[in-house]
Amino acid sequence: MKIVCDKEKLIKAINSVVKGVASKTTMPILEGILIQTNDNEIKLTTYDLEIGIEYVMECEVKEQGSTVVNAIMFSEIIRKLPNTEIYISINDQNLLEIECEGSLYKLATMKPEEFPELPKIEVENAIELDQTILKNMIRKTIFAVSTEESRPIFTGCLFNVENNKLTLVAVDGFRLALRSIFLNKQSNDFKAVIPGKTLNEVNKIISDSFEPVKIGIAKNQALFEMDNCKVVTRILDGEFLNYKSVIPTTWETRIKVNKNSIQDSFERISLISASAVEKEKKYPVKVNVDIGKVVISCTNQTGEAKEELYVSTEGKNLEAGFNPKYFLDSLKAIDDEEVYIEFGSSISPCLIKSVENNDYVYMILPIRLRED
Repeated sequence: MKIVCDKEKLIKAINSVVKGVASKTTMPILEGILIQTNDNEIKLTTYDLEIGIEYVMECEVKEQGSTVVNAIMFSEIIRKLPNTEIYISINDQNLLEIECEGSLYKLATMKPEEFPELPKIEVENAIELDQTILKNMIRKTIFAVSTEESRPIFTGCLFNVENNKLTLVAVDGFRLALRSIFLNKQSNDFKAVIPGKTLNEVNKIISDSFEPVKIGIAKNQALFEMDNCKVVTRILDGEFLNYKSVIPTTWETRIKVNKNSIQDSFERISLISASAVEKEKKYPVKVNVDIGKVVISCTNQTGEAKEELYVSTEGKNLEAGFNPKYFLDSLKAIDDEEVYIEFGSSISPCLIKSVENNDYVYMILPIRLRED
């Protein structure tokens, strides 16, 4: 194998596939990148048996071939080389030689035939949407995916297609994030829970462009295809939360507020709430809704903080406690100028919704306030 690659293009390819490399494994082959030539292209492949990533790029192929090389060592060497053409070849000792200007590196290789094949996916359902739209939908939901391995189904994000509307739902037991969009092309109804880890990587690979991304769903695998990159991932087993039944449809108290204003208030209040004096204790932020205003406050051993905002209010007065991080995560994901925040009671979930449309909903569970 002998190839000549542009460094910047090769770095982009490596960055796209490197997250498919196994970090903890007893199989060294899974710590490698499979490099294969095909005419005037090379294909880089990584696979940790859960997520597999392929990236195809054009380069000058002087001699066809394939090999597997340790991904971390290969990527770090390429990253630190000068911004020019890089010559890569296999020598007589089966070492991978990397040459660039005055630099020469030789790396041990592994047998390409021992690299596991990515699953062959027989797509049963498929949708297509702009990369920029998928990127936006992932950004607005991924933060609410659970990190608790004890409930694996919630470590993923639900993709639900119903009546030609795609809805992404993430939930971690304390909050829920929902984002939906109508599809341009007719699609069958289906549900699939995609691991959050996969979606994080897909989000890094796709660009803010109107180029399409195809999402194919099989029995236990999903496929993302965009530009010259392909991501294969397992689908999580289990019954996802029936989100429609837990999102309140009525409210007793509602405020209409400038999104940036209330976000700024929560960020300042968080300085007190998240103080490091007593890390083991959680101090909720108190939200008081009165006629024409909302007061956000927090008191603990570090000090006191109070923010008062004049807002449009409807319904009853209310006092409830919340984790400010959950509010902030949701507000940061919203692009609208104004939002509705709806409350049921001091122990009911709170909803953050769009004033203009119904394409997103954030639900946050309250924290019981301490008795003074």
